[in-house]
Amino acid sequence: MLGKIEKLGDSTLYSLAQAGTLGIFLAACLWRMVTPPLRVFPIVRQIHFIGVRSLFVIVVAGAFTGMVLALQGYYSLDQLGSTNLLGSLVAIGLLRELAPVLTALLVIGRAGSAMCAEIGIMRISEQIDALECMAIDPFRYVMTPKFFACLVAVPTLTAIFDIAGIGGGYLVAVKVFAVPESAFMNSMHNGVVWADVRMGLVKSVLFGLLVVWICTAKGFYLHLDRHGAFGAEGVSRVATNAVVMASLSILFADYILSAIMM
Repeated sequence: MLGKIEKLGDSTLYSLAQAGTLGIFLAACLWRMVTPPLRVFPIVRQIHFIGVRSLFVIVVAGAFTGMVLALQGYYSLDQLGSTNLLGSLVAIGLLRELAPVLTALLVIGRAGSAMCAEIGIMRISEQIDALECMAIDPFRYVMTPKFFACLVAVPTLTAIFDIAGIGGGYLVAVKVFAVPESAFMNSMHNGVVWADVRMGLVKSVLFGLLVVWICTAKGFYLHLDRHGAFGAEGVSRVATNAVVMASLSILFADYILSAIMM
């Protein structure tokens, strides 16, 4: 019994230490973002990596999400004789929930894991230590461009996801189920309000911050991992942990924001 209590206490202390470390890391990165100098080219390069290279998967996922949403929504609304509301169902579902969440999850899988692995490799190969020895701030040199890029790319990708999803929903509703185009568009126009757009925007910005924060911090503090793996195994473990932790954080934050902003 005493051993179990000691193990529980050790896990609790480790979790508290991890939370404090992540909080200090976030504060340090945000401070570098608002203080000069600002390096533009690395930010543009990270936007290209996170945003431009994710366009294809975002467009495809958005289109099929809108198509599935229209498909399921049509059969549900048809039972109520309200298929003319299909446009608002598709648009509101995408704007408020599906687009921000799915975009963030896709960015985690495509770019978040890569960022974590990149910084983890820099840690195990002592490149971060070398930067510090040369009096180069690793937060400003490595982290700040990624933070800026994620805060720009994720909301932009979310908007593209919305457009692709509405386009996919339009194709299924109008071309497959012969819903009048005017009914689809008018329903979307009358059903969507600014609060829906605002909720999607707030979620996308917060989700982008969560993605870059968790993924970069897990790689940066690879050497503090309690499992002690310091090499290829350690990089793979922290990358997996970062993806899982960031994904769960996105889902939890989505519920909290929805409850607050509803």
